[in-house]
Amino acid sequence: MRSLETMRNIGIIAHIDAGKTTVTERILYHTGRIHRMGNVDEGTTVTDFMPQERERGITIQSAAVSCTWRGHQITIIDTPGHIDFTAEVQRSLRVLDGGVVVFDGVAGVEPQSETVWHQADRYAVPRICFVNKMDRTGADFWHVVRMIEERLQPAPVAVQVPIGAEKDFRGVVDLVAERAYLYEGNGEGQCEVGPIPPEMADEVARRREEMVERLADVDDEVAERYLEGGDLSPEFLRAALRKATLARHIVPVLCGSALRNKGIQPLLDAVVDYLPAPHEVAAVRGHHLATGEEVTCPVDPDAPLAALAFKVNTDPYIGRLVYVRVYAGVLRRGDTVLNASTGKEERVGRLVRMYADRREEVEALPAGDIGAVLGAREVSTGHTFCGPDRPVALENIQFPQPVLSLSVQPRTRADQDRLMEALQKLAEEDPTLHLRQDPRTGETLLAGMGELHLDVAVDRLRREFGVTALVSPPRVAYCETITRPARAEGRLAKQTGGRGQFAHVVLELEPLPEGSGVVFEEALRGQNVPRQFVPAIEAGVRDALARGVLSGNPVVDVKVTLVDGKAHEVDSSDQAFHTAAGLAIKEGVRRGAPILLEPVMRVDVQVPGEFLGDVLSDLMARGGQVSSMAPRNGTLQGVQAQVTLASMFGYATALRSLTQGRGTFSMEFHRYAPVPEKVAQEILRRGER
Repeated sequence: MRSLETMRNIGIIAHIDAGKTTVTERILYHTGRIHRMGNVDEGTTVTDFMPQERERGITIQSAAVSCTWRGHQITIIDTPGHIDFTAEVQRSLRVLDGGVVVFDGVAGVEPQSETVWHQADRYAVPRICFVNKMDRTGADFWHVVRMIEERLQPAPVAVQVPIGAEKDFRGVVDLVAERAYLYEGNGEGQCEVGPIPPEMADEVARRREEMVERLADVDDEVAERYLEGGDLSPEFLRAALRKATLARHIVPVLCGSALRNKGIQPLLDAVVDYLPAPHEVAAVRGHHLATGEEVTCPVDPDAPLAALAFKVNTDPYIGRLVYVRVYAGVLRRGDTVLNASTGKEERVGRLVRMYADRREEVEALPAGDIGAVLGAREVSTGHTFCGPDRPVALENIQFPQPVLSLSVQPRTRADQDRLMEALQKLAEEDPTLHLRQDPRTGETLLAGMGELHLDVAVDRLRREFGVTALVSPPRVAYCETITRPARAEGRLAKQTGGRGQFAHVVLELEPLPEGSGVVFEEALRGQNVPRQFVPAIEAGVRDALARGVLSGNPVVDVKVTLVDGKAHEVDSSDQAFHTAAGLAIKEGVRRGAPILLEPVMRVDVQVPGEFLGDVLSDLMARGGQVSSMAPRNGTLQGVQAQVTLASMFGYATALRSLTQGRGTFSMEFHRYAPVPEKVAQEILRRGER
C-alpha cells in the first residue's frame, strides 16, 4: 500500500480556454501515462472523452486520471472552465488536497478565474499558479502576477523567470535552484537543464531576492537567515515555500506553454514539492449518526472507514460508476459498508482507479486515495460510506440553484418511460440538473445552470440514451420565498376500514438571508411526537418546499422549525407525518406573504474602447447595474454589471451587432432578487414557471 507522503490529489482549474486540458495532456505525456499527445482542437485528448467535449473543444465533465512522477502517485482531476458546469468544479474541489490554477499569459485573471479561485478558498485548498500560453503575442508573465495579487489578493510568489517572450519564449529559470530549463522547438518537451543565461543574471538575482523577501514576510526563519546573510540553499527555500503554500500564506507562480510543451517538467516538480499530501491538510469532520457529536476522521488507513461519494456517472457498458474519496480507513472490494446518508448497507463490488474513460481494477482504496465503485445503485452525490460500527456522516456538498429551465416531452407515448428513466439518470449524475412536473400544465421541466448546460443534457438524451424529445426554448427558473414569519398546522386523519392514518404537526416558518437555502430544526418538547417520526417530517417539509404556492417553483431561504404535534399509537406512520408536514408547509408559505424571486447574473463584458458607450447604453436599457469599469489588455475595456437573467436572452447577438463582432462576454449566477410586483403578476398570469 502506497505511503501517504507519496500521494498527491490535485485539480487543474481555470477560466474557459486558459489551457487546462492541454496542461493535463502534457502532464500525462511526461509521466509516461500516454505516449502520444492529444490536441483539444482535434478532439484527441484523454480527459475530454465525451463526444460533446470533443466536438465543442471544451471540458464538460471533470475527469480523474492517475500518473506517477518522482515516485509520487498524482491523481489529477481536469475540471470544466465554463460557468454552466460549475458544479463539476465544486465537487472536485471538495475532495482535492491541492490545486493548479491555470491563467492565460495574455488575458491573465478572467471572470471565471475569480469564481474558481473563491471556490478553492471556500474549501481551503492550497494551490500553485501556472501562467500558460507564454508563447502568444502579448503574453506578459509579470503583468499576470500583478493581476493575481490585485484581483485575487493572495500573496503570489514568482518562483520562475521566463526566458524570452511571445514567439521567442524558450524556457524558464528556476529561482530556487538557480538553473535554466531551455526547450527545443520541436514540441516534444525535451529540455536542457543548465546555467542561467549570462544576459539574465542581473534580473534573476533581483527576482530571487524578491522571492526571498516575500517568503521572509511569512516565515520568521527565512527572515532571520536573510537578514543575517545565512544559508539560503535550494533545499531550505523549497521547504519554506512548501510550508507557506500549505498554510495558504503564499501562492507559488510558474509559467510555460503547454501547447508548445514548455515548462511542464518544472510544474510537475512543483506539484510534488509544494502541494500537500493527503495527511497534510486538515482532517475532514462529520457527525456521529447516533449521538450527533462531531467526529474527526484522520487520514489513516487504520482508522474507521469514512469515504465521500462526490460524483455519479452512468457508463453505457458497465452501469453506475460512483467516484469516491477515501478520507479514513480502507475501502476494500467485497466489504459491506453503511451508506450513512440512507441508513442502508451496501456491498462493495468492483473497485477501480480511473484513467479518464478507462479504468484499472484494484482490490482496495486506502485513506487519501480517489477511485470509483461499480454498481452501488442506492448511492448519490454527497453520500457517505462508513463502517457499520461507527456510523458517521460527512458534510454534504452544496450546489447552486438552477437558473434556466425547459420543457422536455416525449415524441410518442411509447417514449414516455424511456425519457423519464433517462432524465432521472442525468439528474442523478448532475446535482444542478433538477426535474419537476409543472402542476398547471403537467409538463416535465428540466432546469439547469445555463443554455449550454441544458443543450448538452438534451444532446446526451439523444446520443447516450437513444431518446429524442420535444424541447421548448429555455426560460427563466424562478424561485419563491416568504417575507414574514408564519405558524401553521398540518393534520391528517383518515379512517378507511382497516388501519387509519393519523398525524398532526405544528411548524414555524421564518425568512432567512439570501443564499441560506432551506434549514430544518426540531424543537419539540415532551413526547407528543415520537422522535422516530422526525426524519419523515423533515422529508415532507423539503419535498413540499420543492413546489411553492405561487408558481410551483422551489421555496428557498426559509427556516422551518418543528415545534409540536400529535401522534396516535396505532394509526401514525412515517407516511402520515410526511403528508401532514407537506400540508403544514403549504399553509405556512401562504401565510408567510410569499414573493417571486428571479436570478440576477454577474455579467463581464470586454469590448474595444470605441464601442463602450453603446454597450453601456444597452446594459442600462436591460435594467443592468454597472459595478465596475477598467481597461483590459491594451485597447479593450472591461465592464462588470448585474443584470436579471430574463433581460439577457439574445445578448450574444446584440453584443456582436453593437461591436462589429469584436465584443465578448461571460456571465455567472450572482444572486436571487425579488421580482417587482407588477412584473411578478404578469409572469404568473402568463404561467411562466
